[in-house]
Amino acid sequence: MEARGWAPRRQLCPPGILLLAVASLLSCLLTCGQAKVYSRCELFRVLQEFGLEGYRGHSLADWLCLAYYTSGFDSAAVDHEADGSTNNGIFQINSRKWCKTLKEYSTKGCNMYCTELLDPDLKNAVICAMKISQQPQGLGSWEAWKHHCLGKDLSDWVDGCTF
Repeated sequence: MEARGWAPRRQLCPPGILLLAVASLLSCLLTCGQAKVYSRCELFRVLQEFGLEGYRGHSLADWLCLAYYTSGFDSAAVDHEADGSTNNGIFQINSRKWCKTLKEYSTKGCNMYCTELLDPDLKNAVICAMKISQQPQGLGSWEAWKHHCLGKDLSDWVDGCTF
């Protein structure tokens, strides 16, 4: 019988790196699995149920136009700004003033985490957007609404959509 020396097996990937890779993949799958891109009329009905028609003098067409030009009707949209802040959810609500990241402890305007704005049921996004629209500039708080929706005929946004 031949004596063999014991030698450790070579690992292709350290366990910590493998665990990190699996956790990242699962995180992506969970986030992506919750994303919802609404159709125009589907979002019309959801926003109507939340009572946005006529809220603070704005029509559902205003809200649909805003959602389209900010997120493309994507409930999980996140845009990273040069200053380190993020725009979150279907209305692209900014983390600088309105929502907090998981690393922050301070309360911001909407008193919620930015991740809560990404939920496909839209409840938190609508609550926060309503708070923002209560500001003196109303929907003008969103540059996208001022540039693409303000003063325009928005009837096409609701045309053909019924509850």
